[in-house]
Amino acid sequence: MKFGIFFELSVPQPLGHADEVQAYRDALEQSRLADELGFTTAWAVEHHFLQEYSHCSAPEVFLTAVAMSTSRLRVGHGGVVCVPQINHPVRVAERAAALDILSGGRLDVGTARASTITELGGFMADPDSTKMSWDEYIDVLPRMWTEERVRYDGTTFTLPERPVVPKPVQDPHPPLWVTVTSPGTERDAADRGIGCLGVAAASFKEQERRTGEYRKRIQQCDPAGRAVNDQVATMNYLFCHEDDATASRIGGTMFNAFGMLNSQLLWAREVYPTPAYRSLGNLAPGGVDRVRDTDPAARRPVPEGVAIGDPDRIVKAIKIWESMGVDAINFLLNTANLVPQDQVLASMRLFAAEVMPHFAEGGD
Repeated sequence: MKFGIFFELSVPQPLGHADEVQAYRDALEQSRLADELGFTTAWAVEHHFLQEYSHCSAPEVFLTAVAMSTSRLRVGHGGVVCVPQINHPVRVAERAAALDILSGGRLDVGTARASTITELGGFMADPDSTKMSWDEYIDVLPRMWTEERVRYDGTTFTLPERPVVPKPVQDPHPPLWVTVTSPGTERDAADRGIGCLGVAAASFKEQERRTGEYRKRIQQCDPAGRAVNDQVATMNYLFCHEDDATASRIGGTMFNAFGMLNSQLLWAREVYPTPAYRSLGNLAPGGVDRVRDTDPAARRPVPEGVAIGDPDRIVKAIKIWESMGVDAINFLLNTANLVPQDQVLASMRLFAAEVMPHFAEGGD
């Protein structure tokens, strides 16, 4: 089991320049510590216009800073929005190759379609065309990284024959992923031989379904690139403390705040009804996964399976994800600066000392 960290770079209301700067500085410090502690990857999303929820609109710049201040930590664009009006595929290929060079071959490339009409509409992009454009990006990006000259005549973009430079240092190219929020995307990933990158917390039942479907289909994949990436990663939340009640109180505040901000995005889908973006109802942790306790005062504010608690509780939760065949868990560490930075760093250190050894090679 691999463990990574996952950044939205959310900023609290009322929005202030100082808080925005602090979110970036804290994330860089968390990345440096993650590198020291043995976390594998730092993922950063790409979002636009989503005040408070995510101020990570230039993740390739942020990830370059991460790469320059770490030595082992992989950097993951999770994921670049594959819509021509937002990111032309040539620019995606060029930026990724440059970042792979600067990081010494530590780049993972996640791909995405964007989440809401708030983002797509801001660039005058048609939500109904995003699946088609994503499919074309997945086809052409590996070619831009590996072929000397590329020509592409697609439906959503056209490229006259050109040499796309620079080239990445990883052979044959950086691992490709697709962000999985909408049901069914795991099948798209498997069919194309790319990694399944969960970026929304899923229940045990939903993750088990996704992983099983992915493992079954990828056996017959037609690889989009020159290498198959058959990894399944899921998103989670992390706050580790010696005292479970303290962890639940502090981490639960972060968990609930992120859920509130994220839920606003889900409803924004209804502004532009389209079969291209399916409903996400009942997919997040909760419901049958919640602690069943007759005393409401004794209930934890976070569902089972979320890595918020003392080390023993977190180990038990992760072992369930591991039993489903999940290869990696990427943790959200904070939301809108709600958890003081010293507590975030202490949580990471305790997790590395008391939880990670259970999942290392030869661990119990």
